[in-house]
Amino acid sequence: MPEVRPEQDYFAHLAQGRFMLQRSRSSGRFVFYPRVAEPVTGARDLEWVPASGFGTVHATTVVRPKPPQQPYNVVLVDLDEGPRMMSRVENMPPEAVRIGMRVRARIGTQDDKPLVVFDAAEGS
Repeated sequence: MPEVRPEQDYFAHLAQGRFMLQRSRSSGRFVFYPRVAEPVTGARDLEWVPASGFGTVHATTVVRPKPPQQPYNVVLVDLDEGPRMMSRVENMPPEAVRIGMRVRARIGTQDDKPLVVFDAAEGS
């Protein structure tokens, strides 16, 4: 049986420019953070599927590091597929990010590693 490495698979997808989520074949539920089994049922029938890339800000806070570093936000985003993930909203002042704001994911980098970040969705 092949070794299951969900976290490594997730980052490999990001490195290839794809934001993927796991979904249980039996329940249809989406899962994030990557794992071996679905939390509710324990089903081990998870498959990788493309994420829509859309979500809604559930919570936000502004982190204010010592100068010269710039303030940034940390958000919890409810993905349209159901799971919630922590990230940040970029390309706008951190104080302008609001709960309920629609956002769209994109793959950014930090320390030369890919990660999912968000921008305000059109019309937000």
